[in-house]
Amino acid sequence: MKPETVEWVDKADADLDTAKREVAIVESPNYDAVCFHSQQCAEKYLKAVMVEDGLRVPRIHDLEALLNLLTSQHPELQKVIHLARILSAMAVEVRYPGMTADEDDAEESVRAAVAIREVVRVVFGC
Repeated sequence: MKPETVEWVDKADADLDTAKREVAIVESPNYDAVCFHSQQCAEKYLKAVMVEDGLRVPRIHDLEALLNLLTSQHPELQKVIHLARILSAMAVEVRYPGMTADEDDAEESVRAAVAIREVVRVVFGC
């Protein structure tokens, strides 16, 4: 992998580690933060693919839009579009009043991020 790709992957893994740590907290976990960091993990993994492919990384946060830029080159990424939708919606909604994530939301977000990570790692040949 290119050095810049490795940086994106390291940042993505750090977000996933943060989400996993927070969801495991017994007393007063911040489920909103879990959802946010899970989305950030997926976003950074998708942007890592763009860097590795030599594409310009857009300053957008919509996971489905990022996937749409990648699926022609990497059709295997199509199988995680539904997970990208879940993460995108969850990460935005929990950042503002009106919605608070619960344990189920947080666990679903972590599972989605892990699944996207695994598909991207297949793209990278890991």
